[in-house]
Amino acid sequence: MITITIYRDQDERIKRFSVTGHAKYDDPGKDIVCAGVSAVTVGAVNAIEKLTGIVPDAEMKSGFLSASMPESGETHRNEQLQLLLAGMVVALESIADQYGKHVRIKHTLA
Repeated sequence: MITITIYRDQDERIKRFSVTGHAKYDDPGKDIVCAGVSAVTVGAVNAIEKLTGIVPDAEMKSGFLSASMPESGETHRNEQLQLLLAGMVVALESIADQYGKHVRIKHTLA
């Protein structure tokens, strides 16, 4: 199972997220659930960097992705960051709704 943990601060802003595990929906290379989660999360990290200039502190290896979000000091960029992260969460929730036996999302305080 893939476990996605979304870490929020007291103001509900997403500070970081982590993804661990494998969906085991299908054989490696054919697993659309793993591919979907990977595309959404890696795409979010790439979009944050390219569109906001904020560089997340990210670590990735097989079955693991962790990304922490630094503050930019600019309100507008931080708002963009949160919007991109919120879009990521919506996309992941859609995957979890469809493939709940293979994907779990947890929300916790950072």
